[in-house]
Amino acid sequence: MVKVITDVNSAVNGFVWGVPMLVLLIGTGILMTCLTGVFQVTHFRHWVSKTIGAVFTDKNVTKHTEKHDKSITQFQSLCTALAATIGTGNIAGVSAAIVSGGPGAIFWMWIVSFFGMMTNYSENVLGIYYRRKNSVGEWCGGAMYYLHDGLGGKPGMKQVGKVLAVLFAVFCTIASFGIGNMSQVNTISANIKAVFGIPAIATGIFLMAFAALVIIGGIKRIASVTEKLVPFMAIAYVIGALIVVIANGANFVPAVVSIVKGAFAAKAVGGGIIGYGIKSAVTWGMKRGVFSNEAGLGSSVMVHSASNIKEPVMQGMWGIFEVFADTIVVCTLTALAILTSGVVDLSTGHMISTQESTALVSEAFSTVFGKGGSAFIAIAILMFAFSTVLGWSQYGMRGFEYLFGTKATIIFRVVFVAFILVGATMKLSLAWDLSDTFNGLMAIPNLIGVLSCSGIVMAITRNYTDRKIHGKKVEPMYSAFPDIQKMQENAARADGEL
Repeated sequence: MVKVITDVNSAVNGFVWGVPMLVLLIGTGILMTCLTGVFQVTHFRHWVSKTIGAVFTDKNVTKHTEKHDKSITQFQSLCTALAATIGTGNIAGVSAAIVSGGPGAIFWMWIVSFFGMMTNYSENVLGIYYRRKNSVGEWCGGAMYYLHDGLGGKPGMKQVGKVLAVLFAVFCTIASFGIGNMSQVNTISANIKAVFGIPAIATGIFLMAFAALVIIGGIKRIASVTEKLVPFMAIAYVIGALIVVIANGANFVPAVVSIVKGAFAAKAVGGGIIGYGIKSAVTWGMKRGVFSNEAGLGSSVMVHSASNIKEPVMQGMWGIFEVFADTIVVCTLTALAILTSGVVDLSTGHMISTQESTALVSEAFSTVFGKGGSAFIAIAILMFAFSTVLGWSQYGMRGFEYLFGTKATIIFRVVFVAFILVGATMKLSLAWDLSDTFNGLMAIPNLIGVLSCSGIVMAITRNYTDRKIHGKKVEPMYSAFPDIQKMQENAARADGEL
């Protein structure tokens, strides 16, 4: 039975991650970058000051909402989104990319993330613009809603929008058990067993019990945990990786050169080998880049939409920072730690070490920390992967809610928690294959939604820059729905923003 699932999954995986899918993914990012005037570069100072910079200067960014208010803060939405994106993709995924595609795969991860910033930005802008409140007062947004109301609101596209919205919700719900649960937990249990000798089933039971305490409590409890966990784990890992890179500083420049040269298979011999080398670098760099930062999947927008923000562009800028922090910072440091540590021949790009996945990263850290390197990576994976489980529980729940209603979400939460134990003891390759497959299947309807609503994103962006950067007096674009638009305008006037 497992073999049949694996064979079918591999066939589907090959389809969704083929050239057309990668063209759609990168093409969307390029288009949104052009339509917004290369916003991630031209307004770099602005979006940095309004995101991570605002954490230290604007108390409203981190101030918790009242108990009766079901929304979460901007910072909590970022931390919950980063909890889902900073996971095994940043460690095992980067390692897999280097092993399978060579150092050049990292170059293509950078390319994906650069354009992915504006894909993620666009998703969040649309998420806020088309969001609505459910029966218990929580903000609900995501690809389901901008497909249903954005694409579906265009002439003759009502049914198409509805069908794609349902497909996305189905793919998201299923994907949450793969990318957001089983593959993460499986990596945790495997590493804990290898380093500390704790049986996988024991790890699974512990994680299942702890996750239940958080997940059953809903978005505000998840956000409360992630805003404490994510900054700590990210800073600790960044410091650890920096120490490895600095300790092996003599290899820093050769490592960067190997990334750039490897991206175009400069050392390959013969046209066929060059073609294969480029294909491997591009494919693995893009697949792992997307698995890591999730730009284009339409996943993180579901938690960004729960923010108490009024401006769609403001939340969009948090989306830019999310991709920047995840791939440009964390994934790059993982790659440099591996490449500078001597486990890869930098002149040829060939592997010297026989290790793979997280064991390769552990070996790299061990060159500086000794035996403590493996323990450090095992603990990092525990935090990274478990936080991903928390974030993705919210994504899957939103997809399930769209399909079956708010009251039914308790069923999803219980089943999701139970699958943590399944993930701890299942075959790792199957978990990763499921993750890649449903990542791709989620991306297809989401990217169609972003492309079809690209004009709306451009209009909202221009509206924001006219008002907030150029000082023009124009009416704000907060929501696609008149009642929510009016409510947000009143709130903005009360806060002195209009």
